[in-house]
Amino acid sequence: MRPNTTRFAFLRDRAGRASGYVVALLTGALLMGTAPSTPAAPGDSPASAGSTAGSEAGKHSGRAWVGTWSTTPTAVPASDTTVFEDQTIRQTVRTSIGGDRVRIRLSNEFGDRPLVVGEARIARRAEDGGPTAVDKRTDRALTFGGRSSVTVPAGAPMLSDPVSLRVPAGSDLVVSIHLPERTPGSTVHAFAFQHNHVASGNVTGHADITPTATVDRWYFLTGVSVSADRSRGAGKASAVIALGDSITDGSDTEVNANHRWPDFLARRLAEARGPYPRGVLNQGVSGNRLLHDPNPPAGTGAENYAAYFGQSALRRFDRDVAAQPGAEHVIVLLGVNDLGHPAAGTAPASEKVTAQDVIDGHRQLIARAHERGLKAYGGTILPFKGDTFGFHSKESEAARQAVNHWIRTSGEYDGVIDFDRALRDPADPERLLPRYDSGDHLHPSDAGAEAMADAVPLHLLR
Repeated sequence: MRPNTTRFAFLRDRAGRASGYVVALLTGALLMGTAPSTPAAPGDSPASAGSTAGSEAGKHSGRAWVGTWSTTPTAVPASDTTVFEDQTIRQTVRTSIGGDRVRIRLSNEFGDRPLVVGEARIARRAEDGGPTAVDKRTDRALTFGGRSSVTVPAGAPMLSDPVSLRVPAGSDLVVSIHLPERTPGSTVHAFAFQHNHVASGNVTGHADITPTATVDRWYFLTGVSVSADRSRGAGKASAVIALGDSITDGSDTEVNANHRWPDFLARRLAEARGPYPRGVLNQGVSGNRLLHDPNPPAGTGAENYAAYFGQSALRRFDRDVAAQPGAEHVIVLLGVNDLGHPAAGTAPASEKVTAQDVIDGHRQLIARAHERGLKAYGGTILPFKGDTFGFHSKESEAARQAVNHWIRTSGEYDGVIDFDRALRDPADPERLLPRYDSGDHLHPSDAGAEAMADAVPLHLLR
């Protein structure tokens, strides 16, 4: 199934012509019915009984944790009135690196009240079941400080205790979270390109559920990390963070297929069988800018969706890159929205930027990465001539060329990933090659995303 292209109408709304349709499309009608009252199946032996946080820390303090999946949380606009109450959200994520212990990260970072989680569980998705079925042999109860229920303070994240679970690289994990109280959907990743499901009641322990809603979002779940026995080489495992916008997020790639370019990169790294495992963490956010937070012009339709664009990369870098477990490498692909949003009307004209502004922003990311001991690689900005959003002009093209020239020649990044060269049309280098174009002349197709991953020199990530 391919995503509905109208989800990206927010960028076409140059004169505020888009109504609340985009928000209605994104939010959906979360009016829930009644889920079946089938009793939860018992967990697998070491499964559901988690040990206390203290004993877990004592037994596994020598292990290194590495991120296997992540996403960036954002706030929601005032028009997004999604609320959960006595409901379970069952969410699927694709691992990039394997391990034999696992933990999750929840986020209430954009909530204005405590987030009460009644129960949370993790399992591998059932290979022979439907999209909401889990393999009960792998079902594990998650605890937080030894407790099955947790209250996450407003504005804060929360890590679960570790649980024993063999997690293969490239497998699907299913995280089920029960929200017993009235809970606004305040902390979200709005463009998941993955179907997740909502059901009535606490069905976290059920092998399968009957969804009352299907959403293309991740709610409150922002990370999964793994550890493994050091004797298997896991002690030197590390994570590669892809810091970007909608192109990194996976816009216009096939839903549920894991065809974002970081997904293809994770597969390449696994198949290359390098000396040490490398997790790949996708910190792309649709609509994200390097230099500015969302700032929709008053009275325009952008007020209904700009919050989903997330905080600027400069603001979110410490959380989304430096603080990731096992972080060692960061690939930066940012700048097209900085050049395009003011022209498209989704940001004010006062936030128009120059090539030098974008370069200076990249320099800040490089300095902060190096301060944390990370290797930073610059991705050249893809061509977007003829885009359907109103980004392209002679001026924006000149700025793109200037930024790309600096990325290629300055030597300030630890390496260069020339996405532009890999995807441009040789007959018209300001455009995407047709077979790599999703159709909007800005976002790559699935084939384009794979070509982007192929453009990454793997020796940089050794």
